[in-house]
Amino acid sequence: MSSILNADLHCHSVVSDGTLTPEELAARAAANGVELWSLTDHDEIGGQHRAAAAARAQGMQYLTGTEISVTFAGETVHIVGLGFDPHNAAISEGLYDTRGGRGRRAQEMSEGLAKAGIHGAYEGALKYVGNPELISRTHFARFLVEQGLCRDTSEVFRKFLTEGKPGYVPHRWAALKDAVRWITDAGGLAVIAHPGRYKFTANEEYALFLEFKEHGGRAIEVVTGSHTPAEYVEYADKAVEFGFAASRGSDFHSPGESHCDLGKLPPLPGQLEPVWELLQDRIL
Repeated sequence: MSSILNADLHCHSVVSDGTLTPEELAARAAANGVELWSLTDHDEIGGQHRAAAAARAQGMQYLTGTEISVTFAGETVHIVGLGFDPHNAAISEGLYDTRGGRGRRAQEMSEGLAKAGIHGAYEGALKYVGNPELISRTHFARFLVEQGLCRDTSEVFRKFLTEGKPGYVPHRWAALKDAVRWITDAGGLAVIAHPGRYKFTANEEYALFLEFKEHGGRAIEVVTGSHTPAEYVEYADKAVEFGFAASRGSDFHSPGESHCDLGKLPPLPGQLEPVWELLQDRIL
């Protein structure tokens, strides 16, 4: 396999905060020319068997996937796990514990929005939730758009759901060390998702990459839906600097919301080692 392989190793289904089923995502990915696919629902692996079966039915190769929420330097960072054993008890238990804090956080978000005059947000958000354990800000955002309070989910986040706004509630997620260990102990490979999205200083980002590598992390997303072309170059250079393999994924959530459709990203820069080269024996 080469760096020009159309691999999409980051997307979400109704099992977390996407709007399509694993089967619908597989069909969309295949229609867009994806050759190697992974479903990476937030803190959840419940859709993996469906996704793998759907990928096979569509003629695509498949890697198991998840996206784990961690707290690092006071910020939420996402770590994608690829190619792990979905039957591994440690990763299942770790993800279960990580999901546990979402319900209380959602209630507090609803209370904050009620103080701003927006009532019934928790119940409204639940209408968009495929898995109540994984209720998230995205589900609240869809409810507020439905209510006509904002034009789109991006506007909801800016006005209501980021730090200092009425519906913002911080949450402490897994430790970086634990998330990487769950993935690697289950035979998978850990990837820092969309590093360009985090509001870190240069020193904080350096510390993240260094600690991630020390814990056994092996790759970063270079080409991803929220990165700019300049960030493709920046994080290609960072991958070389730290000796990381490179991953590629749209971070697709929904046809009407996502920056980039499944399979529509440019290829990885040619000087990089694609993450799938390290996972040949894990591809289904």
